Amino acid sequence: MIVAHKTWLEVAVNGPWGKRVQPHLPVTVKEIVADALACIKAGAAIIHFHSYDEATGQQKDDPELYAAIVSGIREHSDAIVYPTIPADGDAGFGGENSNGDRYSALKGLADRGLCEWGALDPGSMNFANERQLKSGRDGFLYTNTPAHIRKGLKFSAEHGVPMAYAIYEPGFIRMGARLAAQEPEAGQPIYRLMFSDHFTFSYPPRGYALTAFHELLKEEAPQAPWMISGLDVDLSPILADAVRMGGHVRVGLEDARHGCPLTNVQITQAAVKAIEAAGAVLASPGDIRATLRAARTVA
Repeated sequence: MIVAHKTWLEVAVNGPWGKRVQPHLPVTVKEIVADALACIKAGAAIIHFHSYDEATGQQKDDPELYAAIVSGIREHSDAIVYPTIPADGDAGFGGENSNGDRYSALKGLADRGLCEWGALDPGSMNFANERQLKSGRDGFLYTNTPAHIRKGLKFSAEHGVPMAYAIYEPGFIRMGARLAAQEPEAGQPIYRLMFSDHFTFSYPPRGYALTAFHELLKEEAPQAPWMISGLDVDLSPILADAVRMGGHVRVGLEDARHGCPLTNVQITQAAVKAIEAAGAVLASPGDIRATLRAARTVA
């Protein structure tokens, strides 16, 4: 009997954009928890979120906010829930904490026993949208030094928290794999292959691009779980191929094309249909945890 591929479905419910970019994006703790639970009911097994200062609508990386969101979701669901980490101070959103430790809020979540996954971007890149460039703006340089990456992997090892790598450029795979090999107790990172229609990093969502990423990943981290994702992107041109190749899927208003008219629940429902149409079934949170436990045991 052929066993259908169990596809992980992650929903990134907001991101750093605010409602100006994504009108249906949840901002308050109550909104984020409610949106996450609705996406979980629709089929998501993983929820990723950014927290906000509710008074200003600006991203705020605070362990109390992180804890309120994770606890609110966990009261009703066993889904995997994890926050972002702030970008550096040049980003204009989610800047460094006052103590200069971009992992401090994640550590605060771990101290409360509420940290299951972490986020880590294994490389630096120019973060710019084509609309910014056309208007004469520069975007910003998103910096993740090897020292910063090592620090994140040490956190992963100390707390038993898998890291979700955002692969904004192909070289991030090579850097991430080599540094992970130096910190074997960190376990197996999850590689999230990043595409965009309008940002100028990486590739657009095309078949050749998926193949290139996948071939490099097979060389550098052949046992690693991976998923497709992106920013300001429509993943539908490559979603079915990614699933058939054994990949997983992330969607949501952080990743969707800017100005998306859909809600997170509608985006989740569409992704579920596309995954099932590709011949896969949805993985449960328990399935995902078991896969990562097995990978840690092998390592």
